[in-house]
Amino acid sequence: MGDFYTEQLIKKQTTMKDVFIKAFLVAIAIVSVFVVLMFPVAIIVPIIVIAAVVFLIRRLDVEYEYLYVNGDLDIDKIMHKAKRKRIFSTNIDNMELLAPEGNEGINQFRNAKVVDYSSGSADARRYVLVVADNGQVTKLVFEPNDDIIEGIFLMAPRKVVKNR
Repeated sequence: MGDFYTEQLIKKQTTMKDVFIKAFLVAIAIVSVFVVLMFPVAIIVPIIVIAAVVFLIRRLDVEYEYLYVNGDLDIDKIMHKAKRKRIFSTNIDNMELLAPEGNEGINQFRNAKVVDYSSGSADARRYVLVVADNGQVTKLVFEPNDDIIEGIFLMAPRKVVKNR
């Protein structure tokens, strides 16, 4: 039997929260420039503030990469197409359920911690992956493509609900 490998890249949409954060950061940068007009000695303040604003705004440009290889699901967060960070990793052995969002089987895990690694688009096909690891139950909301769903189904067919 060969290796099963698939990956998928999802761009997170800009939310109103992101827009407000960007506007707030730009306002802080503008205020720091006016501080120099009042206190010319503080010329370093706007330089530091503007550098921090650019850094923080770049971190709001996010993509998620789902990587599924032979029972291992890894999710990486890519910020501004430059910095990658592994934010979630699990094996199918730890999986309790994979079902479309809104499926009644997910209701039994009401008290689980919820993490959302989806695009945030209203019309996206979102799934919930319930994982129990070291006694902690986590509900992972993400947007797997058909290949990822099929790969998980091949490894654990009783734990996957494919239809809506």
